[in-house]
Amino acid sequence: MSDQDLKAELERLRAENAALKQRGRGGAASMKVSEKGALSVYGLGRFPVTLYREQWEKLLSMADEIKAFISEHDSQLKKKE
Repeated sequence: MSDQDLKAELERLRAENAALKQRGRGGAASMKVSEKGALSVYGLGRFPVTLYREQWEKLLSMADEIKAFISEHDSQLKKKE
């Protein structure tokens, strides 16, 4: 590869990297069924959150309790900016 080709490839990779970083920040979460049949939610952090259906249902049924807990412990909980 010539220097010009290398520079063009480097710029392409930088643009692709910037697009991936932007999509990861503040982008919408996405979901996928894992190979083992669990639900994986992507876009919340570095790794997906993967739980089986029963676990998601139990967690979702606790939504009001979780919100109350967060409110009660707001000063102790850190927020990721």
